[in-house]
Amino acid sequence: MPFILGKKIGMAQVWRDKKVVPVTIIGAGPCVVTQLKNQRKDGYQSIQIGFEKITKEKKIKKTQKNKPYRWLREFKKDPGEYKLGDVLDVSRFKIGEKVKISGISKGKGFQGGVKRWGFAGRNATHGVKHEHRTIGSTGSCLPERVRKGKKMPGRMGQDRITVKNLEIMEIDQEKNLIAVKGAVPGSKDTLLEIRN
Repeated sequence: MPFILGKKIGMAQVWRDKKVVPVTIIGAGPCVVTQLKNQRKDGYQSIQIGFEKITKEKKIKKTQKNKPYRWLREFKKDPGEYKLGDVLDVSRFKIGEKVKISGISKGKGFQGGVKRWGFAGRNATHGVKHEHRTIGSTGSCLPERVRKGKKMPGRMGQDRITVKNLEIMEIDQEKNLIAVKGAVPGSKDTLLEIRN
């Protein structure tokens, strides 16, 4: 099961069978195996990999002195075939392979019920004035309070999103780029976890 960390570069398009296909360009790897965790010592098995080595000395924080990578992530997997210092790159993936990609979605700030939950809003006629996008009644008369979990206006976005079954359209091993069909979460330079 290949896995790697990458950064969203942007979107483009490619031609396939006389049709334009939207793709997301991801700068993936190279990543280095920084730690191997096992059942006996840590209580679970996983592989920790580092992405984007920090080169300038003054940019390294105290907490990053031992592991000078900008991003560290763990993947729960049996570390049997991996060794410390192994380099993971895009050569582990194939064109046409389906992957799932996780990342933090764009933050949209405080939004109303219509945008956040897809509410229909109120009528646009018959005495409805300045109320077109309000959510209407929020509670019932018996508990005399708003129940927990009620869909209401609030902060939207900035959540961890996983998109599955994205097809790899192109791979550039020299530049460490992967072109994936469709959109992935986040804005430019968002950290992405790519797994098979």
